[in-house]
Amino acid sequence: MVKRVKRAEKSIESLKKQIEEHFGKIEADIRENNIDRGRYHFKEIDKGLLATLEIKIKILGIRDYNLIQAYRERLEKLRKSLNLDKLI
Repeated sequence: MVKRVKRAEKSIESLKKQIEEHFGKIEADIRENNIDRGRYHFKEIDKGLLATLEIKIKILGIRDYNLIQAYRERLEKLRKSLNLDKLI
């Protein structure tokens, strides 16, 4: 059981790293005014990575949902700066 917990903790750290990389790519897309690519990274974070992170946190029984909430708020700010309200 300990092995599974350690593996899940490592996967959570990996997901955090992937999310941060995608946030960086979205910010670069905003600077380059590349909305289509920004939309892809936005969906990747919103639909894939955050959902997976939330599931893994629930499995481990971690009660710290502030991290997910912070990511969602940051994603919402980027959505507004990309003006994706109508597109997504």
